[in-house]
Amino acid sequence: MIRGLQPTRHRRSKEVSRRRFLQGTAALGAAALASTGLRPDAALGATPKRGGRLRQAISGGATSDSLDGATLQAAHPISVSWQLRNNLTEIDADGEVIGELAESWETSDDAKLWEFKLRDGVEFHNGKTLGAADVVHSLNHHRGEDSKSAAASIVQNIADIRSDGKDRVVVELAEGNADFAYLMSDYHLVVAPEGTAGDEWDKGVGTGPFMLESWEPGIRAVTKRNPNYFKEGRPYFDEVETLHVADVMARTNVLQTGEVDVMEEPDLKTLHLLSRQPGIVINEVGGTKHFPYPMLMTVPPFDDPDVQMALKYAIDREAWVQKILKGHGYVGNDHPVGSNQRFFAADLEQRQYDPDKARFHLKKAGQEGLTVPLVAAEVYPGGVDGAVLYQEAAKAAGITIEVQRLPSDGYWVEVPLKKPWHVSSLAGRPTVDWVMSVSYAAGAPWNDTTWANERFNQLLVQARAELDDAKRQAMYFEMQQLVRDDCPTVIPAFGNFVNCMSDKIGIPEKIAANNQLDGMKNFERWWFV
Repeated sequence: MIRGLQPTRHRRSKEVSRRRFLQGTAALGAAALASTGLRPDAALGATPKRGGRLRQAISGGATSDSLDGATLQAAHPISVSWQLRNNLTEIDADGEVIGELAESWETSDDAKLWEFKLRDGVEFHNGKTLGAADVVHSLNHHRGEDSKSAAASIVQNIADIRSDGKDRVVVELAEGNADFAYLMSDYHLVVAPEGTAGDEWDKGVGTGPFMLESWEPGIRAVTKRNPNYFKEGRPYFDEVETLHVADVMARTNVLQTGEVDVMEEPDLKTLHLLSRQPGIVINEVGGTKHFPYPMLMTVPPFDDPDVQMALKYAIDREAWVQKILKGHGYVGNDHPVGSNQRFFAADLEQRQYDPDKARFHLKKAGQEGLTVPLVAAEVYPGGVDGAVLYQEAAKAAGITIEVQRLPSDGYWVEVPLKKPWHVSSLAGRPTVDWVMSVSYAAGAPWNDTTWANERFNQLLVQARAELDDAKRQAMYFEMQQLVRDDCPTVIPAFGNFVNCMSDKIGIPEKIAANNQLDGMKNFERWWFV
């Protein structure tokens, strides 16, 4: 053990099978699970059984996708990657960080020095035993001045990574981060064998619950059960077939006809009809998923704060939740922190639909009768309808929104940071620091507005290392207020994660709310009854 390291309070890793509520620190512990379909009692929380091929229809993907962790950004390759590889940590159904490849971890009092103890006897699919050098290589894959990794903002605080023997990884941070163990669960930071580079990532060699049989980017992947998986008893399925089905009606049809067992991102407009179908069950869980409309502030008129504010007042949030989410969510307040998260700014005044205030700001900007383009696609069910609803609400403020529809295939590559204003969707993150760091910090890869607020960025660093919860709360409150009032993005709503599946699928009594499909780990946590 490194001198000065102490077990991390509330964040010490546990056995994967153990579930405990993280008192006072659970980012998603308040998320409620509801069933809108008829779930047979035998299928909910029953003893898992082994066998069968899980077939699932996933919405996000493109033919340009790779299994390189640095490039992951859509649901289809993320699911396939996690079938094949693991992280040091993962998020459980209570929103708690637990050990995955790491058996335990300790940190220094200033949260700058972290030591992870790896599990014994973990093997890669090629028979190689997992060692500290593999973890060091995999994390360094995202580092460096020339890194183009989508996880660059997560690892940029790392000053040094080194092995301490074969089973210990030591990480030194430039600035303290009390939530660092959470960050190690990010889907980009999967562990591959030392030396993995370039096209070798697409071979899929990892320590994960499944081994790669075939991989057709943006189309289909087939994986088979890893007989040497380190999580006792898991996975339960023998095989997984993961299809990329971009169109929501096509996903619904293949579920209804029994061609797949699971689909994500259903059409909420017809969800009540789908729930009546024999043999289909619908479950949902509240989480951090939200639906921003980011403006590229380097492009006029989105560089004008009054235009930004006018567009924030010009959207009817209540109508958005009811008509687009069909009530499966709640209103947003133009910042990315969900109401069930620790450090949520509950006392921050909720912004309302107000065409008169929108007109006031347009007049200040000299932009009365404003016409602006909004790029939209079905990157989530209702992506285009939400833009059209926004268009209708904005008319009362004298704003003309020209909705420009694009195909969803390749949208995440061709649109963010390239189009002035667009429809977006973010799953959120388990901690406030995390979601702020990846999407709102200056220079962050997913900062789709290019916003750079000096005060915000100072607070981000200070709050990250602060151990006093009261001081941290005050800083996160101010940061949420800064995003709400100064960042050129509109966030009208947060949505529940809705899972649609065959009634032949068994699920735990509680599923994770940090992402869709049980935290994107359904292939490992579910089974056939």
